Amino acid sequence: MAKDSIRVLVVEDHHVVRQGLVALLNVVDGLEVVGEAADGVEAIAQFRKHQPDITLMDLRLPRLGGVDVIQRLRMETPNARFIVLTTYDGDEDIYRALQAGARAYLLKGMTSEELIATIRAVHAGKSHIPPVIAEKLAERMGTEELTPREFDVLEQIVHGKSNREIGTELEITEATVKTHINSLLGKLGVTDRTQAATAAIQRGIVPLESLRKPKSQ
Repeated sequence: MAKDSIRVLVVEDHHVVRQGLVALLNVVDGLEVVGEAADGVEAIAQFRKHQPDITLMDLRLPRLGGVDVIQRLRMETPNARFIVLTTYDGDEDIYRALQAGARAYLLKGMTSEELIATIRAVHAGKSHIPPVIAEKLAERMGTEELTPREFDVLEQIVHGKSNREIGTELEITEATVKTHINSLLGKLGVTDRTQAATAAIQRGIVPLESLRKPKSQ
């Protein structure tokens, strides 16, 4: 590889997808895959070892999520450049990734040409947000933030808990639960609990992975 090749780290937990990306990038002139990782903890170790120019980062990773990885590594290396490459297009996912410092956000359905062009653009100091992603981000920027307690209540709603069960879980009164629900419904732009749960999942506010984890009693 030429000395001026763009050095890339690929972080993806699905082996076949990761190997496909590595194989694709390694035959492109001017690109070199210097490392790969299958989870967030390994991603941090590989980044520290190789100091890549560009890191392709999946969002949903074992052990440590992609957003957390980006935040931690940018604290250590502020000029680190990340491209999120994911199947998730929820506006909360996009918002969190870009807030953490990602320079680009691509869905895995993109073409190889778009991926390569984005790597080169980000390496040159530019950002790349496809129009469909930018539209969702704009919608997210126009909404009010949920408070931490409203998020807790929403997460419980997604898990199918009643107001009484939510109150018991969070150690607050049912009246307080209702107040939080009314507030979060307004912020999400929905009218009932079912719509709130659907919006929470579709927008990535409550990750799907949390639905598979048993809640603490």
